[in-house]
Amino acid sequence: MSALFNFQSLLTVILLLICSCTYLRHTVPSLLDNRLGKVGFQGTLWKCARIGERKSPYVAASCLLMAFNILFWN
Repeated sequence: MSALFNFQSLLTVILLLICSCTYLRHTVPSLLDNRLGKVGFQGTLWKCARIGERKSPYVAASCLLMAFNILFWN
């Protein structure tokens, strides 16, 4: 089943996107911090990075819960 139609898979993809964008922005900040980069697809990646930075305890807890869910309930 596609990740778009399975809610658990969709949440996993969104969490991985947020964590990946946050790591990418921390490693190479010039990639997502361009003045023109806040529109379109790059703007979406920038917003995911901001969510990961500002809500990091909640994102980390969500990642742990999702990992526990995938490992033990699937």
